[in-house]
Amino acid sequence: MPFRRLLAPLAALTATALVGSTGYWLIGGGRWSFFDCAYMTVTTVATVGFGEIIPVNDVPLGRPFTLLLVVTGTVFLWWFMASITAFLVEGEVLGLGWRRRMTSQLEKMLDHVVVCGAGSTGIHAIRELSQLGTPFVVVDVSEAVAHEAARLHGGAAVVGDATHDEVLEQAGIGRARGIISALTDDKDNLYVTVTARALNPSLRIVAKAIDVKAEAKLRRAGADCVVSPNVMGGLRMVSEMLRPEVTTFLDVMLRNKEQPLRIAEIPVPGDSTWVGRPVADLGLVARRILLLAVREPGAAGGRFSYSPPEDSIVAGGSVLILLGQPADLATLGEEGTPG
Repeated sequence: MPFRRLLAPLAALTATALVGSTGYWLIGGGRWSFFDCAYMTVTTVATVGFGEIIPVNDVPLGRPFTLLLVVTGTVFLWWFMASITAFLVEGEVLGLGWRRRMTSQLEKMLDHVVVCGAGSTGIHAIRELSQLGTPFVVVDVSEAVAHEAARLHGGAAVVGDATHDEVLEQAGIGRARGIISALTDDKDNLYVTVTARALNPSLRIVAKAIDVKAEAKLRRAGADCVVSPNVMGGLRMVSEMLRPEVTTFLDVMLRNKEQPLRIAEIPVPGDSTWVGRPVADLGLVARRILLLAVREPGAAGGRFSYSPPEDSIVAGGSVLILLGQPADLATLGEEGTPG
């Protein structure tokens, strides 16, 4: 229950104390100090049974006012106490339920992406993974941040320090396809990279680097790719200056919620049903999917054939680079994977 749920009963109780203190002072015509009036009000509302601190029976309205204060104050006091109790109990129950739900979800996670840090950089990675339908686990030291990221974007969450082995193991690092280390400190990202590589040698690791000098260290530590937000920001600014229409097109393509478009890569295994068949047989036109390029088998260095014709033969070990809607691309990828 949010803290604002406590404001109304607290305000009512405070108003009762102020009205009671002022009322006693006015009824007594100033003969009693305001402190005594406040003390009388608190003891009356709290029903502690100290007796009449001030002689209210000496004034005509003293006891009727006290009776009204007892009734009103008791109602507001119990309202406040009930709200406090509900706040504590519901907070514990909801927190326990959330942790159990996350534990159950984590046990089922497979071939997912672990995102370390849900801050200013990591939250964008989380949002994109959610948009693409890729399963992911958020790791953050703040329970509130991890809870909110999982609630808004649908992934699982682990609360803890991502530089610790047991936290990454809890996030299913051994079953994950990759990890994105987007922590705010280069040393922490370096530590996560080393730890993740040791726990899962086949993992794909993408690490964030604030200082460009940290890139070489992160790569030596085992990162497959290092991204510098400062460098990317500078390149984006140049693109906005020299290629504004291209930048606008890419922004619209990525941000369109009704018909989002993404560039995806689909590997073609050697035993895929696509091997030996022309590109035309894949039915890309009917799916409104555009084949941008094909990376030739064994061309790990980046040798691509751009805009291949439809009579091109699909080879095992190649990688198709396509543009289309995420759901259509996912369906296409499943069809090309041998059952």
